[in-house]
Amino acid sequence: MSSKGAKLVYRPIGLLGGVLAGMISGAVFKQVWKRVADEDDAPDALQSEYRMREVVLAAALQGAIFAATKAAIDRLGARGYTKLTGNWPGD
Repeated sequence: MSSKGAKLVYRPIGLLGGVLAGMISGAVFKQVWKRVADEDDAPDALQSEYRMREVVLAAALQGAIFAATKAAIDRLGARGYTKLTGNWPGD
């Protein structure tokens, strides 16, 4: 299979991985935020009672957790796909 074909066949797996990463990272972030800030919910950008740095810190932490989780899930999915098909989906 060509690399273009492998990417096309892998696309639904990658999409499911993105959804899974969102769910997992959301749960992880919620637990991390509870421990870091001693609050149940992270500040929203439009909540006036929070300072700018709190809002930006929460968003940066949430983004970092999502990116790391997505990368790990994508990598695991690509490895599994390669074991099944013999083709790496990203090449």
